[in-house]
Amino acid sequence: MPLPLVRLGLAAAAGYYFYNRYRKSRAAGSQTNASDAVDDIELGSNPSNEERLDAGVKETFPASDPVAVGKAETAYEKKQRLG
Repeated sequence: MPLPLVRLGLAAAAGYYFYNRYRKSRAAGSQTNASDAVDDIELGSNPSNEERLDAGVKETFPASDPVAVGKAETAYEKKQRLG
């Protein structure tokens, strides 16, 4: 009686091991380097608003990030600016 239970336990352990190994090898997610997507953005010496907007859209990676058109201002900086 104990021998079949040992075999069943070994088979279950082996199945669990190979399942985890398979799952880790199929890692989800993008293989794209995010810095590659934004390193080639260049603006001329006097860009128009549309060119700055286009560059800001290119800087957003992934697409869930907000558009970064200009310099951001923190609440502390706004408080300092307004006095």
